[in-house]
Parts: sequence; structure tokens; C-alpha cells
Amino acid sequence: MAVNLSVPNDKQILAIDGVQVFIGQARIKKPKHDDLTLVVLNSVNSIGAVFTQNRFCAAPVQIAKQHLVAGTGVRALVINTGNANAGTGQQGLADAEFICEKVAQQIGCQASEVLPFSTGVILEPLPVDKIVAALPKVKVAHWPQAAAAIMTTDTVPKMASRTVYIDGHKVHFTGIAKGSGMIHPNMATMLGFVFTDVSIAQPLLQQMVAEVAATTFNAITVDGDTSTNDSFVVVATGKSPLSRIVSMSSKNYAAVKIVLADLALELAQAIVRDGEGATKFITIDVRHALTEAEARQVGYAVARSPLVKTAFYASDPNLGRILCAIGYAGIADLDVAAIKVYLGDVLVAEKGGRASSYTEEAGQQIMAQDEITVTIDLARAEAQAKIYTCDLSKEYVAINADYRS
Repeated sequence: MAVNLSVPNDKQILAIDGVQVFIGQARIKKPKHDDLTLVVLNSVNSIGAVFTQNRFCAAPVQIAKQHLVAGTGVRALVINTGNANAGTGQQGLADAEFICEKVAQQIGCQASEVLPFSTGVILEPLPVDKIVAALPKVKVAHWPQAAAAIMTTDTVPKMASRTVYIDGHKVHFTGIAKGSGMIHPNMATMLGFVFTDVSIAQPLLQQMVAEVAATTFNAITVDGDTSTNDSFVVVATGKSPLSRIVSMSSKNYAAVKIVLADLALELAQAIVRDGEGATKFITIDVRHALTEAEARQVGYAVARSPLVKTAFYASDPNLGRILCAIGYAGIADLDVAAIKVYLGDVLVAEKGGRASSYTEEAGQQIMAQDEITVTIDLARAEAQAKIYTCDLSKEYVAINADYRS
């Protein structure tokens, strides 16, 4: 069950001018199940995207990258669940390209203007015939339906919207995402799509998306497994009267980036809150590191430790496991005597050992909560980073043991 994750009602999720959404049933894995999403875009837009760094990246990821490099623009996104089209070799590439061609024929554009996305089981051929047969039958949908259609092991759809006034103009942002297991940068087994009606020059949007991903979708971990299909895409349709943002010095650049980052963080945290079998949402807050990369390195060592995560699941303040993870994080010149570790607002460790003020009862009280922050003060410099994770439960094992059943 998702940890303190409420699903917005349909009225809270905004349509974006310049974007049409359709869903259908290809019945890839389940009968009578919406598993195909088609997003059609206006002809003038800009796209920013970041993808998995897994060397076995899926065929649709490879094709999407190629189509973006082609520079012909993007008119559609096509997303299927139930099959990842990963580990499928040359045939997988041909299948992804063929689906792009069919979408292009259907909406009247070039195949290179279609970006494909897939999620589901790896190392199985994509059922192309089912997808192609379903494409002409897709129906007009709203974002909540699309958010549900891209789910795999997710227990709830993940979506968010923002309406803000920037420079006197109302602008809109809407995003959907999926992800629950196989979550770890770079990136995670997630798909994230954000749409806005602002106008942003493409190179600038690409830079913005990469920077936003670093502190949102690339700051989460459920189980330490980096997937083959991860994609985070931002589409700016330019339909808002807000003046076009062409450089970092544009007066509206910072305001737009703040809203985008806020929405992306909400979606990224929703993935962790809905982590497979999760019962607790945990923030690892690393402070006073030498560099941000160092802070992230320590944060991930703690966040992905099975021993730490199972202790959280059991509400067991076996907090030596946190110290152990900090110690093997790979910071060669780390002065452990200078480090302070807090569980919530309780000082747990300092001067290389257990804090004299710490009591098991205080630790137990924090561990029993369903949202917990671990603060690690490295006392080295001023850099910091936050990593978001969840506990590791028996249910996680059950879900993944039965994933293909």
C-alpha cells in the first residue's frame, strides 16, 4: 500500500493546450486492460529528455534517442505497458521503429517525429501485431486515465498539475509517471512525462530537464536496480502567451524551472511512496559534504542497503547498519569522528560512536513512524543532497517472485 500517497481528483489534473491524449487496449499482458497510450502534440513544441544509462537500454529508448537527434521535431509519444522491448536485439529495434511508422501514418507525420516508450517484462519479443491492431481503436482520454494506463506494478496512478502566474500570465504544468520497483538511478524503471504550455528553446529545455532530473527522478531508489527503459520527458507546447524563454538570463527562466522541479519531485517521491511492498517513506539528508556528488554517494550507500531498509521495515533501531553503510560508501578520507547521524531529531551517533544522549526508546519512537528522515552531517564542507527511498518488506519479495505469473 502506498505510503501517504493520495490520488488527485480528475478536476485537479489540468489539460495542456497543444496536447491530445488517447488510450487503448492492446492486451499485451492482461485482457480488458488499458495498456496503450498515445499522446499527440501540436506541430510547434520543444522537447527535453533524459534516459537510462543502463548499457542494455531498451529498443524504444534507442529509437527515441535517434529520433530526437534527427531534429525533425516530435508530434507523438506512444507508450505500452506489459512488455519492455528490452533485450530483444535488432528485432526489437525494428519493432519499435515499425510502431512509430504506424503512429505516423495514423496522425499524419514522419516516423522520426514519434517517440516510443515501453515498460514491462524484459527479454520477451514485443507483441507488435497487438499494438498495431489497437492503435486505430484508441479513444480520447484525460490525464488520470493515461496515468493509470502506463502503470505496471504500481498500486495507484501518479499524476500532478500546477497552475501559476508568471510575469502576469497563467501557465500550466501537468505530469504523469509510473514506477514502483526496479528503481535506482541512473535513472530508475520509471517513465515520467511532463507537459507545459510555456515556450522554451529546445537546447535550454534539455539543460533544464537534465538539471531537474538530478534532484528528482535521479534522487530516488527503491531496490538498487537500474532499469533498461527509464525515460523522463518534458514537452513545452508554447501555447501560453508568456514570452519565449531563450536563455538562462531570460527573466522567467528561474520561475519556470522552480515549478518544473517541484512537480517532478512530487512525481518522483510518489514512485518511492508506492515502492513495491513499501510501508515507509525515508529521506536520507546528507549535509556538509565536500561535493554534491560525495553527498549523493553517501546517501545512496545508506538508501540502497538491504540491511538498513529491512531494519526500517521492522521498526528496529539497529542503527549501526547506517554507520556501516556510510563507512563503505567509498569516501577514502572520511573522518568518522567528525560525523553526526540523526534519526529524525534524535542524535544517534557522534565522535565515532553512539551519542551519549541516545536511548533505544527514542530511536524506537522514530522508527515506528511511516515517514522518517535520516540526517548525516559529514562535517567536511558545504555541499548537500537528499535521497529518497523506502523500506524493504516481505511483500517486495512476493511481488517480484510472482511478477511474470
